[in-house]
Amino acid sequence: MTRTAVGIRAAAMRSMRTASRSPRLLTALVVAGVAAVLGAVYLFGDVSFALVTQAVVTGILLGGVYALVSIGLTLIFGVLGIVNFAQGTLVTLSMFVAYFLVTSTGMNVYLATLIAIPLFFGLGYLIQATMLNRLMKTGETEGQLLVTLGLSLLIANVLLLVFGGQPKSVQAPFDGNLRIFGALAPIPRLIAFGGAITLAIALSLVLQRTRLGLAIRAVAANSEGASLVGVNVRSVFALTFGLGAACVGAAGGLVLPFLSLTPSAGEQFTIMAFIIVVLGGLGSVSGAVVGGLIIGLVQTVGGLYLPGSGALLLVFAVFVLVLLLRPQGLFGVAP
Repeated sequence: MTRTAVGIRAAAMRSMRTASRSPRLLTALVVAGVAAVLGAVYLFGDVSFALVTQAVVTGILLGGVYALVSIGLTLIFGVLGIVNFAQGTLVTLSMFVAYFLVTSTGMNVYLATLIAIPLFFGLGYLIQATMLNRLMKTGETEGQLLVTLGLSLLIANVLLLVFGGQPKSVQAPFDGNLRIFGALAPIPRLIAFGGAITLAIALSLVLQRTRLGLAIRAVAANSEGASLVGVNVRSVFALTFGLGAACVGAAGGLVLPFLSLTPSAGEQFTIMAFIIVVLGGLGSVSGAVVGGLIIGLVQTVGGLYLPGSGALLLVFAVFVLVLLLRPQGLFGVAP
């Protein structure tokens, strides 16, 4: 093993140990807590069994959508520490890229999604390498905020200029519903949920089993130490942002078949994605998935009792409660 590789491994070792502390126990506790709450709703809630089951299935599928958007942000925000206000707008851009490929070539929307993924990896790499790296070097947090906010406004207005404000849609190649325990589950949402799980597994394997993942974890643990042993920190930053943007490219194409497409379509996910990333733990892919599922269930099951904006109040209440009990998030690492 080369001297650089040894240094990278040493810099990442602390992150590896802390990230692996009792993940199964935490997962078991979270699952048990969610199951207990749902059991109480079924047994004591003044709502029919069928309606609760439909809310649970819908919440899980909605949580999968939230997880799709949040997985990319947990890398950008959790590892790089960049508050990316352009996250929702990048989702919108990926939706329009998939829409353009489908309408101009007639290809399958999911094939268009596969094409969008490397395109967005390149876009994310360029954004980090050309704009954000120099600001990270000088520690200008305000500059990072302004750049991502400016990108968000620029992309949204360009999309409005090119495509107009009229809502658009794409027909999914696989339509209809499946019945799960008597509840209806739209096939496009099931595909998006499967995409979220697949993306989470793939990204976890990259972070845990590859040299790039080792370098990313080393830089996240101690960027100065990683730099001293030969890691090109600026390149790792750019690759990390590229991976996060690639996840956004996948998310946009997978949600396109069941969302109305406008230049502001992705903005609805921005705040929710930040909540999920902080709730699950900064930099934790599994935390983003679990956090997304929890928020989706709270929003739909809670909506049975507090319709409208009341469900969002429950979301924020759960968010605050988790942070009070565990400030680093469910799967985060205490400083």
